[in-house]
Amino acid sequence: MQRRSHIQLLIDALRLSRFNNLIIIFITQYAGAIFLLNADLSIWYVIGDFKFFILVVSTVIIAAAGYYINDYYDIKIDLINKPERVIVGHTIKRRPVMIAHTTLNAVGILLGATVSLWIGVINLICAFLLWWYSNQLKRLPFIGNFVVAGLTGSTLLVLLVYYRSPDLLTIIYAIFAFGITLIREIIKDIEDMEGDANYDGMTLPVYFGMRRTKIIVLVIIVPFVTSLIVFLLKIQNQYLLYYFATLTIPFLYFVYKLIYADTKKHFAYLSSYCKWLIIAGIFSMVILKF
Repeated sequence: MQRRSHIQLLIDALRLSRFNNLIIIFITQYAGAIFLLNADLSIWYVIGDFKFFILVVSTVIIAAAGYYINDYYDIKIDLINKPERVIVGHTIKRRPVMIAHTTLNAVGILLGATVSLWIGVINLICAFLLWWYSNQLKRLPFIGNFVVAGLTGSTLLVLLVYYRSPDLLTIIYAIFAFGITLIREIIKDIEDMEGDANYDGMTLPVYFGMRRTKIIVLVIIVPFVTSLIVFLLKIQNQYLLYYFATLTIPFLYFVYKLIYADTKKHFAYLSSYCKWLIIAGIFSMVILKF
């Protein structure tokens, strides 16, 4: 019985860390290093780089700490928005969550510093922003969304610091990750607006209402897609251009579903859909290797 409770505790700890998202971060950084920054070299060159492995692990650990502190501060809101998924204060008490958050941050920053001083500083800044976001920024219109999107894009931009290479293609993918994440975070705010409104969370949908927030998302999509097209034309990779052109079909479908979305279930679907768009973007990196 005790062993079963330990297994359940481990499962809940992994759920709290958004383990699926951590895997995506891990794959994204390795894919970026293999297919974007070292496309002319053997895959084993990156896989055999132990310092790079430490960099990726440190990024994943900082992200896990961010998810822990986010749920720590969001207990009351989550009890309204998704009561069946609340872990903090139920199966795992609040104090151990805070201890885990602090420990993970310390480990992530120290690991980053062993790679280079700059990586350690970047991890420190990311850890602080994730805490600040959970504590305050996520309850402000747009600012919290922008910070999370920026942190998502930074998972690729940090590779430029490691390899000391201002690679345009990596910047394009960082913009893609930033744009899709920004859209997804606003969609998630619409999905969770009931709980946010009850606890003075001034997110975009609480401040402007659902309809105006949907218009804001549609307005964001225009410069996001335009900037992607401009950068893609600059690198002149026809296979990548064709791939992203193909992605416009599911993207147009997303726009169509957004226009007619008006229930929590609709926005939950759109949030998941955005994640699949990110995964599709990661997969496109493989094209550059062949």
